[in-house]
Amino acid sequence: MTMDLDAVAGSVRVDAAVRALRPDFAVLVIAAEGLPAGPTDAWSRGLLKEAAEGAAGLDVTAEPHIAAWRQAYTAFGAKPGRTRNSAEALARRAAAGLPEVSLLVDAYNAVSVAHRLPVGGEDLDAYTGAPRLVRAVGDERFDTVASGAPAVEHPEPGEVVWCDDLGVTCRRWNHRQCVRTRITETTTRALFLLERLDPMPFEALDAAAEDLLARLRERAPELRAVTRLVR
Repeated sequence: MTMDLDAVAGSVRVDAAVRALRPDFAVLVIAAEGLPAGPTDAWSRGLLKEAAEGAAGLDVTAEPHIAAWRQAYTAFGAKPGRTRNSAEALARRAAAGLPEVSLLVDAYNAVSVAHRLPVGGEDLDAYTGAPRLVRAVGDERFDTVASGAPAVEHPEPGEVVWCDDLGVTCRRWNHRQCVRTRITETTTRALFLLERLDPMPFEALDAAAEDLLARLRERAPELRAVTRLVR
């Protein structure tokens, strides 16, 4: 059964408290189905290698967009030297080689590094309700793993989190994803979130989205996708 991708993309919300924290924030949403599934393969490994080579000599903290994310983390109480946004965390690993996770995750991680912006991915078949970016109360559920076993954590009050109706899907804005909605080797319907702050031009955000979709269509020419800018 096909999914109403327009409705999915149109349901994404950014809470007023987050907008007050960073009025310059915008997220480009891609809702897609018919995606290529599977484990890391030669194709996705090649994407990671290309992105890693392009960032191997990068002075991460001097990158304007990554620096903006460090400032955003400080604004809600996180310590960016210890808790890194996803783009910075990946870029710092480029010299040693980017991690291999699965075909889809490899593809969006490669785009994140190549374009220097956080990119998140959620399995739509595991999602419940509308995706929304809020400042946490502190009692929300975050499903994770600790010492190899399922565990539940709770965000700090005021922490910026992505959530659905069942709990937090990503902590500290774009730092760590929950187990429940993460993309796996069997995911074929997903929500991608490409997140932007000043000084990144909106044209650069569009280019990153176009790059991601172009890469995915190399493996799944018939995939369906809807994009929406939330700002």
